[in-house]
Amino acid sequence: MPVLDLTDLPAALPAMTPLFGLDLGEKTIGVAVSDVTRMIASPLELIRKGKFTDDAGRLLKLMDERGAKAVVIGLPVNMDGTEGPRCQSSRAFGRNLLRLREDLVVAFWDERLSSAAVNRMLIDEADVTRARRADLVDKAAAAYILQGALDRLGS
Repeated sequence: MPVLDLTDLPAALPAMTPLFGLDLGEKTIGVAVSDVTRMIASPLELIRKGKFTDDAGRLLKLMDERGAKAVVIGLPVNMDGTEGPRCQSSRAFGRNLLRLREDLVVAFWDERLSSAAVNRMLIDEADVTRARRADLVDKAAAAYILQGALDRLGS
């Protein structure tokens, strides 16, 4: 399947299948999953980046375990709305995933300020230490990205 606009995603998928969300960092990939009704996103796992095939293999295994057929990848758009090298890298990751799995559906979601919002929440509301935040922020950012996409789909 191709890369789809987020609003076209539900029509391309079987009912009652979860979506995955990704926050692609320089060293890690935060992974989140929705429930089967696609209402709630939850942090799932942090993948330490290595070779693409290993990272993609782990991601696809997680998706298979949950019956997921689609992934929403956070797109780090610049504050002025332009796309820089990190956006190109995120789009390339999506295209490369599609080469590995023909039945996969990929969509992108503007993730501006997601990590900042998650950090603020972890500091202000959860009172999480700096060391613990480092382990949580990418997974939580993936959930934040996915929840934003789910909210958009639900509206």
